[in-house]
Amino acid sequence: MRVLSDDDVATVLDLDSLLPVVEQAFRKQGRDEVERPERPHFPVGAGLEGDEPLGTGLTMPAYIHGAEYYATKLASVHEGNADRGLPTVQAQIALTDARTGEPAAMLAGTRVTNARTGCIGGLSADHLAAGDGPVRVGVIGAGTQARWQVRAIAAARGVEEVRIYSPSESREACAADLRAEGFDATAVDSARTAVTDAAVVVTATTATVPVFPGEALSAGTLVVAVGAYTAEMREIDVETVDRAAQLFGDVPEEVAETGDFPEHEASAVTPLSAVFDGEAERASASDIIVVASVGSAVLDAAAASALFERALEADVGNETAL
Repeated sequence: MRVLSDDDVATVLDLDSLLPVVEQAFRKQGRDEVERPERPHFPVGAGLEGDEPLGTGLTMPAYIHGAEYYATKLASVHEGNADRGLPTVQAQIALTDARTGEPAAMLAGTRVTNARTGCIGGLSADHLAAGDGPVRVGVIGAGTQARWQVRAIAAARGVEEVRIYSPSESREACAADLRAEGFDATAVDSARTAVTDAAVVVTATTATVPVFPGEALSAGTLVVAVGAYTAEMREIDVETVDRAAQLFGDVPEEVAETGDFPEHEASAVTPLSAVFDGEAERASASDIIVVASVGSAVLDAAAASALFERALEADVGNETAL
């Protein structure tokens, strides 16, 4: 099997190439041409430093019909990692030959996860943000995913300006990193300032209460919420949802179970894949639209397989017997 380190993944990854891969994976998922078993998540670390768990473990398998490989991602969310100088979300992805069941590859999965999640924001902005051309982006959250969302929106649509808010000083570091990449990025002192007059608002946090006031959104804003994936997690308030003309989700039945939508059934959430298949679109430039993501292993399978193929072509990574 071939082992791809994080540096190897970085060598073969570029968002311009990954965006259409993720879009096609969404289409396959929307057409039910995938296998995507339930994604268990469970507390881990209890007993190591006390009785409370230290993080969450997730197991995410998927197969896309017709693909050479299926994928199993082992992911983790440890909020305390920010104090350790480590990513909050980490992952490894195993690729297995779909014909024989033989191990094909093991990829460092954190960068893959961040990039494919960023592509959700990028594709949403490309298809659903009002108007044409680069957009003004307001980001709530200042972690790794905040950076990837901005990069992917820039690759898919173009970014005019970025305003970053987080209650911690991490917002300054995030803005500085984005400026170093050529973005007009500013750290601001309130969530309201971040979202006011933004064409696209991104929430990328692990919050359990809403992170911005829905009444501050301008007409026509696209909200992309990528943080909440359990009933206890919540980033957007009732007013944001009530003001939205359309609600989209990467996995509607799971999105409806998060804290972002306590009063909505899955039937109220349109699959994001419908947008990419031309079955749904923005109806008015003044509509507020919400896209919520809980994450789908289908996207991991598509992204990891594409990166593995590129690594084979470029002879990147190390072959090892298992």
